[in-house]
Amino acid sequence: MSVSNEDEMKGIAAAAAAVAETLHAMKQFARAGMSTLELDAHGEALLKARGARSAPKETYGFPGATCISMNEEVAHGLPAADRILKEGDLINIDVSAELNGFWADNGGSFVIGRDRNGHLPLLQASRTILLAAIDRIRSGQRVNETGRFIQQHAAKLGYTVIRNLTGHGIGRRLHEKPSVENYYERHNQDRYAKNMVVAVETFISTRSTLAETAADDWTLLGNRGGYVAQFEHTILVNREQPPLILTAANGFSSW
Repeated sequence: MSVSNEDEMKGIAAAAAAVAETLHAMKQFARAGMSTLELDAHGEALLKARGARSAPKETYGFPGATCISMNEEVAHGLPAADRILKEGDLINIDVSAELNGFWADNGGSFVIGRDRNGHLPLLQASRTILLAAIDRIRSGQRVNETGRFIQQHAAKLGYTVIRNLTGHGIGRRLHEKPSVENYYERHNQDRYAKNMVVAVETFISTRSTLAETAADDWTLLGNRGGYVAQFEHTILVNREQPPLILTAANGFSSW
């Protein structure tokens, strides 16, 4: 969507605050020995307290309020009682929700406790690349320049990108145009527009280039193994200034 009036601005800002606060609180709540089902239930309660509804559950019938992926999983991990967090695990939480007709999306990866498995360089790369990519976005710019930037900077650090998972427009639905790839897609001729709302995300990988669906029909795994760190913000595009990061505007950004 493109924001056209003050009411729409207030609406999308409120939805962004709901997902950002929930993601922040879930990260603080997560600890070794906890199941991902317990963590997801905490997130669902937080969304409900804010009057928000889980976007993956509402849109796709996802069997959880949030997506919680662990270690080799790329995305869309299923909350479950037998999935127990351990110190050193690489975790990704993706929170998207609808609030009063507006939708927002926020995600981040982190390590449970001490980084016993050396994931911090990957996390730092994914986070830094995303923030730098967002900072360059302006209205009128081709969307595929964002993908070019992400891909080139990941390669400089020795990483790959997941090519079949993308950022996306958002606002009145969970997934809207344009698609924002993690690589340079020359066929994508879309351009950012002033006041456009977009969820931009990085999927930076140690090895894989594609996400493949696991046997549970939800969880995504890398085609070549390894690990992936995902970070995501919902932004509002400007003309001459960097975008407003809606999911960080209220100070609740978890990263």
